[in-house]
This record gives sequence, structure tokens and C-alpha cells, in this order.
Amino acid sequence: MTLSVTIHNEPFILHPSGALFWDNPKILLISDVHLGKVSHFRKSGAAVPQAAILRNFDMLDQVLAFFNPREVYFLGDLFHSYLNKEWHLFENWIGKQSARFTLITGNHDIISPLKFELLGIRVCREMRNKPFFFTHHPAEQEGYFNFSGHLHPAVRLKGMGRQSLRLPCFFRNKTQMILPAFGEFTGSHVLSPGKKDQVYAIASNEVIDVSPTTII
Repeated sequence: MTLSVTIHNEPFILHPSGALFWDNPKILLISDVHLGKVSHFRKSGAAVPQAAILRNFDMLDQVLAFFNPREVYFLGDLFHSYLNKEWHLFENWIGKQSARFTLITGNHDIISPLKFELLGIRVCREMRNKPFFFTHHPAEQEGYFNFSGHLHPAVRLKGMGRQSLRLPCFFRNKTQMILPAFGEFTGSHVLSPGKKDQVYAIASNEVIDVSPTTII
């Protein structure tokens, strides 16, 4: 189940995959897919199932079919490291898409921009569409609201007794929203929100607006 929010009078939809849809211009934001990470782990001897390689592509297919965006902004770390066999899967996947794609580069994006541009993907360090600007690392700039990724945000919720639950989340404050990692096997980092911050946790295929009073 998705969750609708308004930011600077613009409608956005939060999806349980970790994607964020800007409804008016039909732009889909996706951060930290880390394609190639599963193959990287398997090459290093980690016992990761072969089927896990296709999971990210299945998730991408599902979220694009759900929103049918005109444009997709990857907010950095699309690929985990150097070229491996998942690049060929990505080439085949991107060739079947009708949306326009932009990669806003992150710290893991070390594959040559020329490789992406040959696939028709625009590559840049940031995008601006006032009042919003889009980066990989969280940033602040006067007059803009920032969308980013990088931190793989999560929240820890307190239950009965000493029970607690760690969940990926969209993390929002007055000037920015940090998207959760979209990719499989990416890990997460628990953030500590202030009283005025808003946290949208992802649990059981649902996005939930979490009250700060329930957060450790």
C-alpha cells in the first residue's frame, strides 16, 4: 500500500519498494539499487542464491508498471562497483523501457558515464527542478528542497517490553527527504529523528507514517 504526501504543494506517492513518485510531472525517483552487488558477493564466495540477481530487475519492472512514469531519476549508486554480468542484464532491461532515464551519480557509480550514455541514459551530478533539487548525498541549499539517498535510512520502533523492530524508511525534515535503498542486500543505517522530522516506515509491503513518539 502506498502513501501520499504533499511537499511544497506538490503531490508525491511513497511506494513500499522504496521508490518515490512525483505525480504531476510523472517522475519516478529510485535510489541505491546497487546492481551487480549480488554477482560481486557470489564471485567472492558468498552463498547468495543465483535467483537473487533477478530480484532487483523484477522490482524495477513492478514499480515502473505501477506508476508508468515519463522519467526515472536514479539518485545514485545504480551499480555497486565495476562491470560484471549484471551489466548485460541491465542493457537488455533498459532497451525494453519507454521512460527517459537520468543517473545522478553516487560514490559507487564508477562505471564510465559513456557506457550509460550509449544506452540513452543522461548522467549528471545533480538535477534541479525548482523548488526541488536531486542529489545522491543529502544536501542543503537555500530556496530548494532536496531529495537524496546514500544513507539507506532505517528506523527502530519500540514495542512491548524490550521488543524493537528495525525498518527501512523515507526520512523527511524541513529541507529534504532521504529515500531508502531500493536494492536487495544493501543494508541500512538507523537514523534518530527529531521531534519535527517525519518518518515513513516500510513494513509488510506498506508505507506507514510513524509517529516520533514511537521511535527509540
